[in-house]
Order: sequence, then structure tokens, then C-alpha cells
Amino acid sequence: MLFRNAKLVDDGVAPLRVHDVLVSGNRIAEVAPAGTLRARPGVESIDCSGLTLMPGLVESHAHLSFIDHAMPHEMSVLPPEEHVLATLKHAKLYLESGFTSCFSAAAAKPRMDIAVRNAIDAGDFPGPRLLAASVQLTVTAGVGDLRQTHLDPGEAMYTLPCDGPIAFRRAAREAIREGVDVIKIVPSGDTSTPHIPSGQTLMAEDEIAAVTAVARAHGKRVAAHARSAESVKLSVRHGVDVIYHATCADEEARDLLEANKDRIFVAPALSVTWTRLHEAGKFGLPASDAAKARIARDLEMTIECMRDLKRRGVRVLPGGDYGFRWNPHGNNARDLQFFVDLLGFTPMEALTAATKWGGEIMGRSEELGQIRAGFLADLLLVDGDPVADIRILQDRRRLVAIMKDGVFHKAPPSRLTAPQRAAA
Repeated sequence: MLFRNAKLVDDGVAPLRVHDVLVSGNRIAEVAPAGTLRARPGVESIDCSGLTLMPGLVESHAHLSFIDHAMPHEMSVLPPEEHVLATLKHAKLYLESGFTSCFSAAAAKPRMDIAVRNAIDAGDFPGPRLLAASVQLTVTAGVGDLRQTHLDPGEAMYTLPCDGPIAFRRAAREAIREGVDVIKIVPSGDTSTPHIPSGQTLMAEDEIAAVTAVARAHGKRVAAHARSAESVKLSVRHGVDVIYHATCADEEARDLLEANKDRIFVAPALSVTWTRLHEAGKFGLPASDAAKARIARDLEMTIECMRDLKRRGVRVLPGGDYGFRWNPHGNNARDLQFFVDLLGFTPMEALTAATKWGGEIMGRSEELGQIRAGFLADLLLVDGDPVADIRILQDRRRLVAIMKDGVFHKAPPSRLTAPQRAAA
């Protein structure tokens, strides 16, 4: 496949260059100035004049098995048969939205991510590349412990409460035995749980250390829901790879993140807090004035922290914690707009964070997230220029073509039959 005369979004270069891109098999074979590469026998050619070619987007905080619910127990009691179908539906939606890779931030049931990842990898179902996560490992009476609401979901768990390093170590090993790529821990409180506020630290240091030690021994990653300053510090010191939220990070925590910026990633998940404050009412989710004030304060602190981390050169990635009723799947590209509007990113910086840095968080910096020879052919052909207007990525109709692993999930109109073009 030869893409001709395409404006390239790649590696922060502006203004956009017009180039030809040759795909062979599942990889990018050549990238050259427009008019340099010629179609050869057996090579299909597409004229991309006026269109933008960019790497596929990466969602850094994915919950494919969350079901756009209002309360956690709603997905815990959903039977696994229906739950896996809903998760596969979300996976297809993400790919149709231009997200060709996802770093999971927790599954809703112990093997849900694993089964979906394997089905996608086998080609049985469409979906993004997925790093599969465990359920969230929390503490008794911590965020996500459903038993504090007098619900006992049995084996269909939203989180797994553990207490002490022995319990956390065993849970981590069991998750690895089943085949996860990422272990998710919940060392802090949260904006949505007023009885466990964001500034509260829940997991003990030896508990965090136990999980990260197991992960290192098996070559796995650890991601932490860490809103409190102390939870950020403990997570960084003990080798957590991905810090979610970092809402209350103080100067010491930020210094630690900066000192470890070559190995660590931060994903604030702005959308889940912004929508809870501004849009939850549309979904029948009332909030008291006190609750709104708390949410607004957490959002303000997160924005200030991320602006500071950006100045310090820390990799701050979009990824919005989608899968709640007020923050439903399919709106993921809006997080890039939040990075521009709220965090002071330029559109090109937001795109780099969602593509190049996305390849890095996936652990595939040498083959994912850029348009370079030898890289995997995960590509989006966009009607318009997202550098000029980042919002166009939120309109799936503007995604003229979506290619993952060298295969079109959505083919450009020139490859469609007449009936297909009419239907489109």
C-alpha cells in the first residue's frame, strides 16, 4: 500500500511535511518526500492530497470492561457472558475511534482483559493492541471495596481487597499466573469517594513494595491510582511505572517524578473529573454543592500539577478513565482537547503525547507511535489537519481510513466498491 501526497503528523515536526509512505506487510517500509516513491506492480496506491496521515492513537488509561456505569457494583454483578460481549464491543469502538493501542488501567473481572487481548491478537475480534491488566488491588475499606456497601459479588469482583504484603504479593502472583501485562494498585483515595478523599493514602509502603517486587521478577508493569502526595512518592520510590492522577502531588513528589522522568509516565485522566463536574447532571447524577466544590478543587489541583510536570519534562499522557455513565466510551479523543485547553499543550504536543509517548508507555518505543521505516503500520488518514484543529479527531467521520498492523479496519473510499461508497 502506497500513501501518496499525505501531510504527516510525526515526531513533533511542524509545519507538516507532505510525504509518500509505503507499507509492506504489517510495517512501514519507506517514508520519502512526495513524488519520490513510485507505485510498483502489485502495490496499491492512494492519493492523500489534502489529508493528514498520522500514527494511531494510544489510550493510556483504558477500562474496556467498564460498562458506562454509575456505580461499581453494576458491572460486578453483570454475568461474565454478557460482560465479555460488552468489552469486545468497546474494543471495536476504540479502534473505530482511531485508538489502535490501549494500556489497560484495570479490568472489571480477573481474566476479562486477558481473554479480550488474546481474542484480538488471534484476529477473532477487532480491537486495539491491548496490554491486559489485573483487577484493581485495593485494601479493605479502600476505594472499590464493594463489601463496605454490603455487597458481596463473590468471584465477579470489581476490585480485590488485600491486607498486608503477603496478601498483595499473592494477588500479584496470581494475576501474573493468569497472564496479565499490568498490575493495578489503588494506594490512595479518590475524587468520587468523599469518605476516602484524594489526599488520603491507603496502602502501606511494604504493600506497594511487595507488588512491585513481584512485577519486576516477572518483567511486568505496575500502574497506580495515586492521587495523594504520599502515594505518589511511595509509588515512584518502589518502581511503579505509571502514575494515574497525581492530584495532590506536592513539591517533593514532583521532584521525584522529575528525577525519574526517563522511566515513569503520568496520566492525569482529566476527562473523568471534568465530566463529573460539568456533565454528570445530564445522566441523572446529582451532586451537592459540597461535592461539586470538592470535585472542582481536585480538578484545579490536577491541572496545576500537570502544567508544572510538563514544564519539568515529565511525560504526561492523555487517557481519560472512560467507562463511566458521565464519561462514556467513545469520547476518548476529547482528552487531547483537554490537554490543549486546560494544560497548555500545543496540538502537536498533545498528538506526540498520544502517539510517540503512547508507543513508549506500551513498551514498544522502537516500533510503535511514529511514522518511520520499520515501525508497525498503525495509521490514521484524517480529513483535515488535527494540528490546526485538534477537535476533528473527535469526529469519527473525519477518520477516512484506520489501519492497524498493516490491515485496514476502515478502508478509504477509493478502496470501496460502488455499493460500499454509497452506503458510506
